[in-house]
Amino acid sequence: MSHRLAVRVQPGASADRIEGRGTDDAGRIFLKVRVRARPEDGAANAAVEAVVAKALGLPKSAVKVVTGGKNRIKGLQIDGPPDVAGVIEGWLADERGSD
Repeated sequence: MSHRLAVRVQPGASADRIEGRGTDDAGRIFLKVRVRARPEDGAANAAVEAVVAKALGLPKSAVKVVTGGKNRIKGLQIDGPPDVAGVIEGWLADERGSD
């Protein structure tokens, strides 16, 4: 099963980690991801794929940046079982409980 996820990437961070939900000025929801890699030669994109795959318990090959390759906001395609959707929804849930 294929899943889509929008992420906002901060390259050059002190650690690789998923930060949680974010919302842009237009109200679009995304997942904030920090990676140590610099945005050079696709290194940050590869790091994002690896961080998200590891957090979902999937192989690195299951997560691909499919849009926004040179932008901070990227679209990911994730190939995994149906229960991955629940994990993604949990990451994007409104922490205040109003969603």
